[in-house]
Amino acid sequence: MVERLKSAKKKTVGTKQTIKAVEKGEAKVVFIARDAEKHIVAPLEKLCSERSIEVVYIDSMKQLGEICGIEVGAASAAIL
Repeated sequence: MVERLKSAKKKTVGTKQTIKAVEKGEAKVVFIARDAEKHIVAPLEKLCSERSIEVVYIDSMKQLGEICGIEVGAASAAIL
């Protein structure tokens, strides 16, 4: 699944963009860092649950950022 995120041509990185993608029905799989602040990712988790979108948890924001190819940590990302 992580390889799919790495190679995805269309993806979001960051919670605001990921929430927008879920609301628009564009997100297929959402990735959330386990060490992200709960108040940041809780609305995204709730939205995914309501819309039956698969959530994959990644150990850390640093690791998720690296998977997405960015130099900083990421709280969440999605494959579109």
